[in-house]
Amino acid sequence: MELKFKQLFKFLLISCISFSASANVALVEGFVRAMPPSVPNTAAYFTLENHGPDLTLVSVDVTFAKEAQLHTVIEENGVVKMRQVESFSVPMHGRLTLNESGEHVMLMGLKHQLPVGQNVELVLHFNDGSQLPISLPVSKQEMAKQGEGHHHHHHH
Repeated sequence: MELKFKQLFKFLLISCISFSASANVALVEGFVRAMPPSVPNTAAYFTLENHGPDLTLVSVDVTFAKEAQLHTVIEENGVVKMRQVESFSVPMHGRLTLNESGEHVMLMGLKHQLPVGQNVELVLHFNDGSQLPISLPVSKQEMAKQGEGHHHHHHH
């Protein structure tokens, strides 16, 4: 038991030194959408909490896909479109929430199918040069179930 704790402690120590992680930003929750094998793209949704000054998320690195793009959803004349953006801002003492109906990270060109229940690693890069490695579970869940019923049209 103690040995594991020591190793974990050592690992935490090392990762604190090697990443100039912004100590102010923390992952609250998140997941990567599980897709059928035939679908080459997926998306990551997560919530970050910022306990420090304004920060901007400028890019995301992943090893399991060709590229990660920051996307936002905009509505133009009642048509919802996805648009790639340069960055997401994480307000001072605020939250950045990525979800299906708003901002999210598109993961393009998956190199292999992501197994449900496994965690995948993403590294978030901020405009002050800091990085935040995060680990997100792969899940089939629909965030829309949390009381967002307007995506589903019920035909009686």
